[in-house]
Amino acid sequence: MSNILIIKHGSLGDIAQACGAIQDISENHKDDEVHLLTTKPYFDLFKKNPHISNVILDKRLPRFNLIYLYSLMKNIKKYKFSKVYDLQNSSRTAFYKRILFPKATKETWSSTETTLPEGTPKKDFDKDSVLSRFDHQLKSSGINTSHTLSPDFSWSPSDISRIKNYHQLKKYIVLFPFCSPHLTSKKWPYYNDLISMINEKLENKFKVVIAPGPGEIKDASSINALCVLDNGKALDISQLSSLIKDSSFVVANDTGPAHMTAHLGSKGIALFGSHTTPFKVSIERENFKAIQVSDLSNLSAEKVFERLSDIIS
Repeated sequence: MSNILIIKHGSLGDIAQACGAIQDISENHKDDEVHLLTTKPYFDLFKKNPHISNVILDKRLPRFNLIYLYSLMKNIKKYKFSKVYDLQNSSRTAFYKRILFPKATKETWSSTETTLPEGTPKKDFDKDSVLSRFDHQLKSSGINTSHTLSPDFSWSPSDISRIKNYHQLKKYIVLFPFCSPHLTSKKWPYYNDLISMINEKLENKFKVVIAPGPGEIKDASSINALCVLDNGKALDISQLSSLIKDSSFVVANDTGPAHMTAHLGSKGIALFGSHTTPFKVSIERENFKAIQVSDLSNLSAEKVFERLSDIIS
């Protein structure tokens, strides 16, 4: 039996996307122990993943923090990993390869860099979809891929019956109207207009709710929907996953919860401006679709409601 390491630091949407790749790695290493290196926001979540034997915390302190780097190296080396699958493919994990695994070869370290198609510049390879890139990386590393192109996030929910009972949630639609402050081009501005249409045209058959993140609670008062919290705090990822899974429909900006919805198999739509494409982020699934326009301010609430009503019916 060998020890295998997967590296996946974040973010939330990326973790939902990587579930299939993680499952394929695990199923191809049935006789091995599969460990995963991640960051604090996702540490408890990954403990629930049935395809991982052990989760290792990376505090991601500055690279020049030599004391931390030494402690991380000491912690990792005790496992004597025979293979590393870098699913983060970042400058930081490339740094780890050089510093923590200086003897790593293409056979022992799988990443975009070590599996790049011959003659293909990385900038061209990166134009392909996220899931296709994972699929190529794993196949080039000898992994048979059955799940990489269809991630399954269904292991992530936790029991939120107490929260649902408190908010009297039975049939409900979840909206995710927020986004990172530095990515305002991802933010669709007409959620309140959509809420009015849902209430009027669907005759109040559904409660409309939002579930803001920790940094979004203050802004939630600007949205005319029920704010779902847990004793005044934002839901954790597993609670949020359960709220999405049990919903009738989700409308979201291109954020982590949109990717969670897609890979939970729930119904919904994501709204895209020009920042990227639904193809590149591999978000469209059987029950989850995307609307893309060049400028989200030109996407009307009527158009979004039309798509919502077509899918939810």
